[in-house]
Amino acid sequence: MDEEFDKSATIDDAAVAADDAILDAEIIDEPLGEQKSNLPIFGTLSTNAAVAIGLVILLLSSTILYTIMSSDKGGLEADSEINSVDDPTVFVTDSSGMPVDEAPLDMDFIFSDVGETGKEPSIGITSSGCIFFIAMEKVMRSCDHGKAWQETQDPVQCSPTTSDPYGWVDPITDRIFNVQMIGLETSWICWSDDDGESWLGNPHDSGTTPINDHIKLASGPWTGTGPYAAIGSLSTNLYETAVYYCYNKLAGIFCFTSFDGGATFEAGGQIIGLATTNGGLHGAISTAADGTVYVTPRVATPTVIVSKDNGFSWFERSMGEDVGTPNPRKNSEVSADTESNAYHIWTGADEGVYMSRSIDSGETWEQESIRISPKGIISSVFPQTDAGDPGRIAITYLGSEDSAMIGQPDIDGNPWDGNAHYAVNNITYHLYITYSLNALDENPTFHTKRVTDDPVQMGSICLNSGDCRDIGGSNRNLLDFNDLHINREGRVYVAFADGCTGECATNENATAADSRDGRGSVYFMANGPSLYVEVGEMMSPVAPSTTEEPDKMTIALQLEVAREEIDE
Repeated sequence: MDEEFDKSATIDDAAVAADDAILDAEIIDEPLGEQKSNLPIFGTLSTNAAVAIGLVILLLSSTILYTIMSSDKGGLEADSEINSVDDPTVFVTDSSGMPVDEAPLDMDFIFSDVGETGKEPSIGITSSGCIFFIAMEKVMRSCDHGKAWQETQDPVQCSPTTSDPYGWVDPITDRIFNVQMIGLETSWICWSDDDGESWLGNPHDSGTTPINDHIKLASGPWTGTGPYAAIGSLSTNLYETAVYYCYNKLAGIFCFTSFDGGATFEAGGQIIGLATTNGGLHGAISTAADGTVYVTPRVATPTVIVSKDNGFSWFERSMGEDVGTPNPRKNSEVSADTESNAYHIWTGADEGVYMSRSIDSGETWEQESIRISPKGIISSVFPQTDAGDPGRIAITYLGSEDSAMIGQPDIDGNPWDGNAHYAVNNITYHLYITYSLNALDENPTFHTKRVTDDPVQMGSICLNSGDCRDIGGSNRNLLDFNDLHINREGRVYVAFADGCTGECATNENATAADSRDGRGSVYFMANGPSLYVEVGEMMSPVAPSTTEEPDKMTIALQLEVAREEIDE
């Protein structure tokens, strides 16, 4: 870290010097008065006139001196404001996670409490501005920028229960998908084309092969390549985009393509590997503007599985061997910008968040990993990402800066190495949001904001469902992932489950046993840069309050006045 100096001390010294100069002038004034009859001042001028002129000159001199010193002080204050980043929640870092001498992006975020359980949330925003938060069985909607939320799914067309939830909002058509796994046998998918006012559904919508888990759905443009292309070009009369549905079996990862907007999935099958090797539990499906599709397996070496023909065929590419992954681990994710450059994000073995880039639609990937998270983040989990124009990306993750905990006894009594699965009971995890507006540069810059004031989780986060711990309740309270997406103007929205609410959030002595919630929560950008260049700087969509809430002193005075009136 760059060497710091005490700017406030420098400013105070300047102020003291200025005050001393003025004080010196005042001290000199009195002796001049006392000596006026002893000195023949200014030739033929009278003694009184000479003294008056001398006083005027002295006062002007002290005024000029004070002005000069004040100007220097003001300059120091300006330099201090420009050069210092005093906010401990803001980080500006390079591709190795180290601080850089660059002004942070001016951005802030708005919090919204969804008011329902939010474990494994999905988030999407329609062109009308309505936000959809999907977790467990409920589809929650807010059309007033998170001020109020209401449940919208149809009790008949949508599943009344779930074994695994997922949601998706098609960024091209605005169709909202609510995906619920029914046991391990099938999935029940319902969809809405009118902001959740009405729904249609298929209670057995899981492809040709039953027994599915870890379900995911996404949509993207049709390509002109492969056997599906001709069908896709005809099916645009039914639905504009290709819809993909992937799930996991012990045999590997299975993906299907829908030609009717997700109503059925008849084309597809196993795409790769065994669950114990390269077919491990997969992450979110991502699509690019050119129709490329990405699926990320949960494996030791960061890997992406890619389709260039709408899911007819697939190939895999690996990267990140220089930083690896932790064990146990959660899924990585890919985002793609408007020119189909791709960004693969994952948690490395040292618990930092890393990235590899592809500028040829997933064919090749750089092998020297780029660190996104600041070096001060010593543990991270649930990285999610989305992209806008080339080089403009956003990432979110849960992370901890509690470096003093490294090496302390973890939940198994071993020296803790930063893996969230084994974290010590009094560690704190917060939500971070990172922006880069030059992510394709040789040396990109990352602007990170810790957005939560109180922890999202105290203690460990279960990353292996077969090895979760009961610490005042299961530490699998956050389940497997969070979510991040942008709307059509490039504004970032983050969905997460908050494990530390109520007294856990306010009690300085809270422990892991107090952090067992999973409350649905959202942060979205208020003011800051859009991920689309032509949009530029965005203003908050929420109108500022026209009235200020009274402070505690005002309330107390109002109560006292009321009591006096009652007594009278």
